[in-house]
Order: sequence, then C-alpha cells, then structure tokens
Amino acid sequence: MEGKAFSDVLWSGIEDTYQAILGHPFIAGLTKGTLDRDCFRFYIVQDAHYLREYARALSVAAARAPQERDIAMFAQHASGAIEVERSLHESFFREFGLSDEQVAATPMAPTNLAYASYLLAVAYGRSFPEALGALLPCYWIYWEVGKALLERGSPDALYLRWIETYGGEEFAAIVRDVISLTDRLGPELSASERGLVAGHFATTSRYEWMFWDMGYCQERWPIQAAS
Repeated sequence: MEGKAFSDVLWSGIEDTYQAILGHPFIAGLTKGTLDRDCFRFYIVQDAHYLREYARALSVAAARAPQERDIAMFAQHASGAIEVERSLHESFFREFGLSDEQVAATPMAPTNLAYASYLLAVAYGRSFPEALGALLPCYWIYWEVGKALLERGSPDALYLRWIETYGGEEFAAIVRDVISLTDRLGPELSASERGLVAGHFATTSRYEWMFWDMGYCQERWPIQAAS
C-alpha cells in the first residue's frame, strides 16, 4: 500500500458492492420518489434499532481507542447516533403515526440482528483496528450515498430530508475524521492486520447492501416467535 492511503485501499475492495448499493431499487426509489412508503417506514424503524446497537459498538471502540482524541471522537459519535434516533427518526415516526411503544415492540429483522451482532462481536472480541474496519462502512457508505443522491434530489420531501441528512456537510465532517484515523493507523499495521481490517470492511459493506434490501423487501422472520 506504499504511497496509497489505507482508506483508498479499503474502498477499492468494495467498489462493486457500492455500485450495487447505488443501483438498488430502494435507493433509486428515494430519488425518484417512487419508494413505497411502507418500505421506508419499515426501514426507519429497523434503522432506529440498528443505531442503538451501533452506538454500543462505538462506545466499545471508544474504550479501546489508542489515543485520547480517538476516545473522545467515538464517545461523541456514540452519543450522536442516539441523537439521530431521537431527532431524525422520531420526526419520521410522527409522520407515520408511530408511537415509541410501537417502535420498541417491533423486533429486529433477521438481517438487522445479524449485522448488529457482527459489529458488536468484532468490537468486543477483535483488535481496535478490526473494530474500526467493521464500523467504517456505515459512516462512509452513507456519506457517499447521501452525496450521490443529493445531486439527484427527490420530488418527495420526506425522502429529501433523509438524503440531506447524510449528504450534508455536518455528516461529512464526522466521516472525514474517521477516515483520517483509518489512514493514520494504516501504516502501523502489518500486512496480515491490514488484511483482517479489509475483511471486516468488506463484510459490513455487504451488510449495508443487505440492510437496504431488507427494507425494500420488508424482511420478516420466516418462523414467528410464539406470542
């Protein structure tokens, strides 16, 4: 990776995944305004559950971060993930007439549970750089998708609000900080360590595609839990 930033190496390994995300009908439906409202409603509820678990993983990363500035950054981001749930998501919940109780009573879909469980397992059980590799796609892919969709716009005000959140400069600054940390750590890692980080980065990038597909299909458990 001599002469090339570690983040560039990581991104080059998921270009096909990213293009598949941009081409997914969920994403296309946001800009065209044709995405079924029930799909978006399902996605938003699942995303609220996901962000709660993502915040847990960020908190673990903060505890294991190598420098004080990294500890502070991930602790702030963990708090910020909760704030997103309280502001952006709750505004959508109001529009859909969903109560806090209804959201809390909705189980995590299979893909959501698998993705969140993977993140937490890596955050707790692997090295800090590996945890960073697993956490980074949620930051970076949302930013890239947000930027791409912001250029296209949307005739639907609800979907445009979502696009503007992730395509805006405030979120961009957050993502740049995490990418900068990735590039700072990259040269310190051995070839085998970089390979492990890249493996987690590729895995959770695929989970990102699966998450939007989960929303589009309104994924349910094939066998329902007993009431």
